[in-house]
This record gives sequence, structure tokens and C-alpha cells, in this order.
Amino acid sequence: MSAEAEGRDAGALRREILGRARCVVVKVGSAVLTSDKGLEAQAVGTLVDQISALHDRGLDVVLVSSGAVAAGRTRIRQSVAGAENIDFAELPSRQAASSIGQSRLMHSYDEAFGRFGKTVAQVLLTREDLKSRARFRNARNTIRRLLDWGVIPIVNENDTVAVAELKFGDNDTLASLMVDLVGADLFVNLTSADGVFDRNPDRHPGAACVPMITDIENLDIEAMCDGKTSVGSGGMYSKLRAARRAAQLGVPTLIVSGKGRLALERIFSGEVLGTLVLPCARLVSHRKFWLAYHEDPAGTVSVDAGAAKALRECGKSLLPAGIRRVEGSFERGALVRIVDLDGRHVGVGQSNYSGEELKLVMGRRSSELASVLGQAPHPEAVHRDNLLLDAAL
Repeated sequence: MSAEAEGRDAGALRREILGRARCVVVKVGSAVLTSDKGLEAQAVGTLVDQISALHDRGLDVVLVSSGAVAAGRTRIRQSVAGAENIDFAELPSRQAASSIGQSRLMHSYDEAFGRFGKTVAQVLLTREDLKSRARFRNARNTIRRLLDWGVIPIVNENDTVAVAELKFGDNDTLASLMVDLVGADLFVNLTSADGVFDRNPDRHPGAACVPMITDIENLDIEAMCDGKTSVGSGGMYSKLRAARRAAQLGVPTLIVSGKGRLALERIFSGEVLGTLVLPCARLVSHRKFWLAYHEDPAGTVSVDAGAAKALRECGKSLLPAGIRRVEGSFERGALVRIVDLDGRHVGVGQSNYSGEELKLVMGRRSSELASVLGQAPHPEAVHRDNLLLDAAL
């Protein structure tokens, strides 16, 4: 689709994409919903007005909403003695703030959607919930049933119980995983920026908004973005990584300002706002997507130039012969990061062998594995069916 988009009218392409959307994940950031005074009722109301209008058009809408921590933090500062000394960057304090703010956030949504006769459901997830295939399926079935009932699921990370090692990191990441979970065909990321800029506008006053990204797979996100917003936890870097994940599934993303007047209504009316990120030319299966993005790599495997080329250009499996270095302690079946000898990212994959076993057989031919390990059920270190190249971790 990316190649076909070159030279096409941006407005016509957007209308085509939006016209065929049936299930939309909408993510809204803290900077859109909150101020230094806490949750802004007017901002919540404006968002709800627009989502209700989309819902009335027959679209399934899943809302991934930030704002709980910011709402709770403001309430704590109003009611807790010595609150000015609380470090909200500390995980227990953020979790406590979220437990206060989440109920306030949902109450605001429930009242606002109630004006339109809409029913909402709170869905709180941790990474552990999606890491297990059984729990992943259960979450998917529950949300699909809610959508069948005409309910609008409102999703957030369960900050109160999530441990640091099993956090999504930010709601951009969570929203991109929800695209896969619910089978969405459009991802709309509402942020405080007008879209994606060719350079960081905070540092470059002449930076221009990019109306369309046709090849996010090969976009140098690191060079384009730096820094994070002071209110949220993501910044444009995490939004583009989330868009890349959605693009790998064949799902386009719109990154647009949620602070502008009726942004959702305007983009669904065909107005060109923000940045449209087109799907990748090479799509990945839902199985590979799940393997790559629901667990952090437990180790790193460095491969030589020949192996890196075979993986990148020929779609081959990773053989022990191409491995030059193994870092980390991990068991068979663990997710590992694969890099070349210069440290450049190649992909992630599920290892057929433990870290200690790979150290023993790295550089060896597959025919030698059994003599070294005693038994070698797999000739590959990582099979290509369990390998995702250029994963947007």
C-alpha cells in the first residue's frame, strides 16, 4: 500500500481509509485531558461528544485513555499534607496516584457518555494479562463481547498492581497492542501536537508537520524525535513506534491533535489533519506480533554479517553457526534480541536453546549440536517462523 500511495491525493486516500474503518482504537494522552488543575471536564466532554458520534455511525470504538495518574496526583496535592514533597516518579507513588485518579477518570467518562445513552466498561490490563495466551484470548473475547453489546470499552494500564518489569511503559504501547487484540482496522492517536514533524519543533522553530508517512518501516524514528512531554509518559517517539507496530499488522494510524476543535469529527469528515501513517509493505502474522511484543527480550544474541544478511534479505532461520556472542541468562523458548556485530538491531525471536546452550554451540554447524549438547531437537537457534525482523520494541 505504501508504494501505491506515492503521488496519490492525500485527502482521497484518507477518505478511503476512514470510509472502510469498522473498528477503531482511539488513544488519548494525558496532555489532552488534563491540566495543572487535574482532569478537565470540558476536554473529556468534547472527546466523548465525538466518540459518541462515531459510535452512532456504527463504528466499534475502543478508547485507551491516559489521565488517571495525573488526575490522582492533583487530588493528592489538594488533600494530603506534605504532598509537595511526594516524588511521583517513584513507582509506588504513581501507583497510589493512579488508584485515586482511575475512579475519578471513569466517573467522568460514565457521566459524559451517559448523556448520549452510551454504556462504558472499564478494562484494566497489565502486561502479564497479554503475555499469557490464555489470558490474551480471554481479554479479547471479553472486549469483543462488550463491542457486540454496543458498549464502549475504556482501557488503561492497571498501574496499581503492575510491577516495573511488567509495565507496558506508556499507553501508546498499550494502544498498539489493543489494535492486535481487538482486530482494529484503524488506530487514532490523539496527542497535544498537531501531528508528526520532520524535526523536533521544540528545538527547531522551522519544523513542518508531515501529512503522510508512507514507509514507517524504514523511517529513522530516533533521528526524527527526541524528548518526552512533561505531562504524559510517551512523547512522539513512542507514538511513532506504536504506529510502526500497527503498520506491521496492516493497520493505518492517524496522529492528530486532540486539543484542536472537534479533531475526530473533522478527520472523519475528510479534512486533512495531523499525520497519516500507512501500513507496511511487509506485514507480519498475528502470532509473530504476539511473540515479539508481549514479552521483553531475556537476552541478546550477536550474529555475524553473513547471518544478519541471511535474516534480513533472505528470510532465513538463525543457525548457531552465525552466532558470535550471547548475553543474558535465559531458558529455552525465551524471547531474545538479535543484533549484528555493530550492535544494530536485526529482530527478535524465540530461542530454541537456553543462553548457556547457545554459548556452547555458537559458531558450530547444526550437525555438531547433538555431540555438544547430548540432544539437539532443533537445527536452528531461532526458527524463521518464530522471528520478527525490525521489531518496534
